[in-house]
Amino acid sequence: MGVRTVEPLTTAEVDGLRGVAYSYPEVGATATERPDGYHYLRRERVIGYGRSVFRASGADVLQWQIQLRSGFTVNASANVVVEGASALLGIGVGRLRLRAPVRVVYVIDEERRQGFAYGTLPGHPESGEELFCVEHRADDSVVLVIAAFSKPQSMPAKAAGPIGRVGQRLITARYLRAVGERRGVIS
Repeated sequence: MGVRTVEPLTTAEVDGLRGVAYSYPEVGATATERPDGYHYLRRERVIGYGRSVFRASGADVLQWQIQLRSGFTVNASANVVVEGASALLGIGVGRLRLRAPVRVVYVIDEERRQGFAYGTLPGHPESGEELFCVEHRADDSVVLVIAAFSKPQSMPAKAAGPIGRVGQRLITARYLRAVGERRGVIS
């Protein structure tokens, strides 16, 4: 599976998303402690071993490849993830396509960790934040970490109740497979 392409946001979309506040007050909390009142999710998966796997996987994460390889479309203000970049994530087809606006809250670019977190903007069905991080651990394993806190924001998401959580777990499973498939990891 090769690198998939991020499509640019239009100038109007960039302008429209730039000044919009996040749809939750605990911006950046995936880097600190979990705020009250949200559903939490944290999953990890070993995706390989060694520095070269870490570097390649980190580059994938910072180029929206987790989302793209998971079946989402990504229209973003930047092809490479940078703090403050806005994106419209899309899933579905035609008139059934759901477009979820997000903004990058922070980027991690450390010796043994690379990734980012984005937060939801008004119009996203959920309210909260999601972290995508690749870690090169002391045992030489490379681990993809997905962590999120969220709660339903839109009426359809609220009406979905527990079914919405099942959907979130399925999407997270797709995220975890997306990077591993490129690296030849088999579930």
